[in-house]
Amino acid sequence: MISATDSRVLDANSEALGVPVASLMDNAGSAIADFLDSNYPSERILFVCGPGNNGGDGFAAALRMDPSRVKIALLKKASQIHTDIARERYSLLECDISMYSGDCIDQSDVIVDCALGTGISGTVRDPYRQFIIDANESGKTIISVDIPSGLGTDLAIRPSHTITFHDVKIGMDISNCGEIIVADIGIPTEASSIIGPGDMLRYPVPGKDSHKGQNGRLMVIAGGPYFGAPIMSSLAALRVGTDIVRVFTPESSATIISLSSPVLMVTRLPGDHLSMESVSELLDESKQYDAVLIGPGLGTSSETIQAVRRFVEECEVPMVIDADGITAVAGMELPKDTIVTPHSGEYNRLNPEGIGQSDLSARIHAIILRKGKEDVVSDGNHIRTNRTGTPAMTGAGTGDVLSGTVAGLLSKGMSPFDAACVGAFISGKAGEMAFEERSYGLIATDVIEKIPSVLKAYLE
Repeated sequence: MISATDSRVLDANSEALGVPVASLMDNAGSAIADFLDSNYPSERILFVCGPGNNGGDGFAAALRMDPSRVKIALLKKASQIHTDIARERYSLLECDISMYSGDCIDQSDVIVDCALGTGISGTVRDPYRQFIIDANESGKTIISVDIPSGLGTDLAIRPSHTITFHDVKIGMDISNCGEIIVADIGIPTEASSIIGPGDMLRYPVPGKDSHKGQNGRLMVIAGGPYFGAPIMSSLAALRVGTDIVRVFTPESSATIISLSSPVLMVTRLPGDHLSMESVSELLDESKQYDAVLIGPGLGTSSETIQAVRRFVEECEVPMVIDADGITAVAGMELPKDTIVTPHSGEYNRLNPEGIGQSDLSARIHAIILRKGKEDVVSDGNHIRTNRTGTPAMTGAGTGDVLSGTVAGLLSKGMSPFDAACVGAFISGKAGEMAFEERSYGLIATDVIEKIPSVLKAYLE
């Protein structure tokens, strides 16, 4: 079962894999036409079409049927059709076409609902509302395309059949869809198994009226023995669009982190390493943040390991655990909404028995983003692969960039699994862009500086 966003992601990823949305629409049209010709071979068919790609599916179906028994009723003017692919299919139609009115229904035997697609909410307005009322009151056979128009709103079509594409959509069942027919329209398996540009549709774009702090508040617990890792992970989080990033770090690294950038906020912790005396303060502070990143540059002293384990056990905020933090939590069952980002050595410490990654995710109750030539993300139920990146990203600090990117997305409200997937994609693409300029001389800060370029390229 997939969401409206999942459907859009699959379409975009299919396009990136060389299967254009136009082909998917034509395949959808064939599936609809085949169903109608097989089950209603002599009836008069009325396609009621909106201006989006749901209407385009109706146009594509009508093109494959005998035009003498098909009619198109438009809910919006032809000039208002949204997409080029829907407009192209509309231009090829040879059947009767008119603007929608109740008389269209009276003159038909079967109504094909292509009015509204996925992602609709709230109150349905005219002309869609009147069409839904007319269709439901008509007593005619209704067939919905992909999803019944208005499903999830205050008023929805009540079809006899729903022809949906690729997978059942969230909220669909026999009570609101009638018989559900799932049609294969040629979406490649890789569109869901490989993280692609379509996944950028999951990025939480700020609302026009949003203000400071509403787009992510991230707590970074890092540093002490090392200071570079906290700087890079924090800057990456800011570059991915996190509003507020504050580094909680021991005194030994606080000054140099503060001086590294005017945009970094720093809270000093006592000593030269994370100690048990700071844990209570950190747990209290964590309640003011949307997510926590713990681990970069912490070191692995026995007291630090003990402090990390206690913090992780008691923290109630979604977390990303990276670097030395992973060493500290090996063998633990982790809290819900936790992401771990191990390289191969850290992964082996998490997984001494050598079980499969998905099984390990289920065992430790965490999303695992396993870094490598291809990054692999698992949550115990799903597993996806990221292929962005370059062999030049083997230098120190690129892992910190990844963890900061993922943590920033987590703080912005993404689900842990989606944050891990999209973070891996962004980090890898930033590395590819940096490689175009720096070749094998790229360093971690080059990757950070390209994160906004990835956002600009793929969010547009």
